[in-house]
Amino acid sequence: MKSVKFNLIMNFILTASNFLFPLVTFPYVSRILGAAGNGKISFIASVASYFSMIAALGIPTYGIRACAAVRDDKEKLSKTAQELIFIHAFMTVVSLSFFFLAMFGVERLHQEEELMIINGISLFLNVLGVNWLYSALEQYQYITTRSIFFKIVSIFLMFALVHKEGDYILYGAITVFAAAGSNVLNFINLRKHIFLKTYKEYNLKQHIKPILVFFAQSVAITVYTNLDTVMLGFMKNDSEVGLYAAAVKVKNILTSLVTSLGTVLLPRLSYFIHNNRLDEFKKMIHTAVEFVLMISLPLTFYFVVMAEESILLLSGKGYVDATLAMQIIVPTIIFVGLSNVTGIQFLTPLNKERYVLYSVIVGAVVDLILNAIFIPGMGAAGAALGTLIAEISVLLVQMCFIKREFSYNIFVIDEILRVTIVNIISGLVLIILKCMIDLPVFWELVITCIMFFVVFLIACLWAKIQIVQDILRKILRRFSIR
Repeated sequence: MKSVKFNLIMNFILTASNFLFPLVTFPYVSRILGAAGNGKISFIASVASYFSMIAALGIPTYGIRACAAVRDDKEKLSKTAQELIFIHAFMTVVSLSFFFLAMFGVERLHQEEELMIINGISLFLNVLGVNWLYSALEQYQYITTRSIFFKIVSIFLMFALVHKEGDYILYGAITVFAAAGSNVLNFINLRKHIFLKTYKEYNLKQHIKPILVFFAQSVAITVYTNLDTVMLGFMKNDSEVGLYAAAVKVKNILTSLVTSLGTVLLPRLSYFIHNNRLDEFKKMIHTAVEFVLMISLPLTFYFVVMAEESILLLSGKGYVDATLAMQIIVPTIIFVGLSNVTGIQFLTPLNKERYVLYSVIVGAVVDLILNAIFIPGMGAAGAALGTLIAEISVLLVQMCFIKREFSYNIFVIDEILRVTIVNIISGLVLIILKCMIDLPVFWELVITCIMFFVVFLIACLWAKIQIVQDILRKILRRFSIR
């Protein structure tokens, strides 16, 4: 096993690639396909995500915990992995049957038959991916290398094949290819990590109950993460969905940065709990909270203030109406990051996933109700507002369960206050800079970004933020500077 530090570096590189590659692809695709073309792709992808969720049940999360707990015993690991693959394969066949029935039975979906078929192929190939196994084994170097390779290939294909508005189907196929190629490669490499021999007896029943709990979680999460796009598609039009997709694209990139540590920590935290190493578990949880706050707060401040410029750079003038939606939805990265700690990193390793389920059900219900209220009058901005309030409700519910069940406070109030003050100082400097600078959008973003984060770092040192001091001390020690 690699160290958590090494895994974090690998996952950060992966997350950075998830940030950088859209900076290359999205501006080009947005201008070529337009809001309507992007809206079609986002709408069908959101619909397909529901069927993908049914096929996977709760295996993507449960599989990490189950395999991480037995990863020291290859026989147990192999049997557990095979049992989960069997369950996933069976449910995929069931899900695909309903998927194609929906394609022929629902006129709105039948209009995009080609995109539906493409997403159906992706759904089938998800079985081969077994990403949960590679995460449980903390194979982040392999995951990162594989992902970057297929991203580069997909970029070449995009520039070579996507040249006009009607090429949105080709672009949809390219995005599916990137994921499908990774899944096939995962399956080929499977024999390196588990035995592929058959066993006399398989105990599928032991997995059903926890899988169904995680499945119910994924249902609720998928509802309130994709419901916005689906409801916009039915209640408004493709252009409105395209505007919302532009705002969500930025939010998703930022969220992946904030939650990158959580992806690395889940298997390690599950391993600590399985081996009763509680002190290390609690220490790692506090580190995760500090990391989330130090990343999410400055990103939120910056992209709320610079929302219009970010939209113009990434998507062009045709998407400027997405500015308000982006300003509303960007703060969700704070609450998603914190609920990732409270739910996925704290409650899940402790086998309290039912509390995570309750919280996301609350979030889904809140999102459904607020979307129905806000979308008709506010469009994309209304969908963003519903999502923001839903994410806040998820975090509050999880915090209540942690306080009631464990009497444990994972948040250090003093640290939160100091980080908030630092961000207010940096934010005021950013607003002043924005008023003073009159340059092309790209250079305005570059200059304000550099100045904002330099001021933020200096303010963190002034406020004696512990995590920043520790990182700087390690950097200086590495270069033998006393």
